[in-house]
Amino acid sequence: MNRFVVALPAALALAASTALAQQPAPTPAQQAAAAAAAASPPLEIGAPAPDFTLPGATRFGTLRDPIKLSDFKGKTVVLAFFFRARTRG
Repeated sequence: MNRFVVALPAALALAASTALAQQPAPTPAQQAAAAAAAASPPLEIGAPAPDFTLPGATRFGTLRDPIKLSDFKGKTVVLAFFFRARTRG
């Protein structure tokens, strides 16, 4: 029983270190986005969202022209992000 108590934390530590080692390094774009997010103050509830541009996608692939939030001024916009879409995960 004592061996199990000692081996379990060691196995968990090994699994955690292996999982961390397998994560890919962030790209320069991801690093820049993280720095920009850290530098900008959080939005207040009810405040209008700042304008941004994102690549659009449909079930057939990505759109040729990017989508701008300002294109939908005065309309209700719902953003959906499916982080595992088009992946094996």
